[in-house]
Amino acid sequence: MRVLGVDPGLTRCGVGVVEGVAGRSLTMLGVGVVRTSADADIGVRLVGIERGIEEWLDRFEPELVAVERVFAQHNVRTVMGTAQASAVAMLCASRRGIPVALHTPSEVKAAVTGSGRADKAQVGAMVTRLLRLSAPPKPADAADALALAICHIWRAPAQNRLQQAVTQNRLQQAVARHQAAQQQASAQQATTPHQASAVKGRTR
Repeated sequence: MRVLGVDPGLTRCGVGVVEGVAGRSLTMLGVGVVRTSADADIGVRLVGIERGIEEWLDRFEPELVAVERVFAQHNVRTVMGTAQASAVAMLCASRRGIPVALHTPSEVKAAVTGSGRADKAQVGAMVTRLLRLSAPPKPADAADALALAICHIWRAPAQNRLQQAVTQNRLQQAVARHQAAQQQASAQQATTPHQASAVKGRTR
């Protein structure tokens, strides 16, 4: 599986591509940051992020794009910018028919370090170790993007099993409802002739 991880942000949008499967060694194919100027208009910045992500999609052709799920922060301006960059990443992937997965920061930290409260230094250190790099990717946004990709690759098998179980359960419920409806219809058809005969006997 080849996954493009995106750590959304207006000024620095981290991107990283990781290839591999759960339970085996992973390989980093590329890592970097899409930058925009804080002095530019918001529309111009979003276009810049779109072009940057499109270039990564063209170059690496990922099977899936993993994006950090936006969560509430005290700084509304920051979370709005993050949400806008996140939407651009999802749009770019969806326009190409590439599946998108969202992971919260705590999910990523727990998957990579074993602790949902790990700091950026710990995440960077584990990403370096897991991908057998000579040094942690800089800036931290780039390391976070790789962590997102790693998180999805490791969590995908469990998520697929869960989704299959949910789908199977829904199918069983649908079959049960259909069978119950058929039984009810059959019961109504069986009682209708007797009721008609009784009404006919009373009219005589």
